[in-house]
Amino acid sequence: MELAIHNIIGEKLQTLLGDQYEGKHLEYDFMVYHIHKSKIAEALELLKTDADLNFHFLTTLCASHFPENKGAEFVMMYQLHNMYQNVRIRIKTQLPENELSLPSITQLWPSANWMERQEYDFFGINFEGHPDLRRILNMDEMNYFPLRKEYRMEDAGRDDKDDKFFGR
Repeated sequence: MELAIHNIIGEKLQTLLGDQYEGKHLEYDFMVYHIHKSKIAEALELLKTDADLNFHFLTTLCASHFPENKGAEFVMMYQLHNMYQNVRIRIKTQLPENELSLPSITQLWPSANWMERQEYDFFGINFEGHPDLRRILNMDEMNYFPLRKEYRMEDAGRDDKDDKFFGR
């Protein structure tokens, strides 16, 4: 049953997006679909509104920063759930550091409001069309985005606190 829906998802995304649908792969227990950022809104709308797919629940969205991936330094991940068939998927799109902008999906899922604000707050991703895009957890006076890997994790004056001990 679950494999059949993944074939249907892939076919529908391919039909709608053409070469902007970049494929899928299994990552742990989730099928991950890769969509070019220019078509992310169309893909998410299809996944929610298509009667065969019915991914009506946005579980989460979150960003990651991979500064070593030149031209695709940021990744935005959307996790969706079709509760009727109990199928969960992830949608990923890559963003270059000089184009940190995506369309807001608050019109599709109102619950995306605070999630998008959080990713703006921590990574600086601009969600175009968001009704109230401003910091949600950090102080308004902050002039940086703390979850970007642009800063050392520890005090540079301490030899025992080198970033290499923390996976960097």
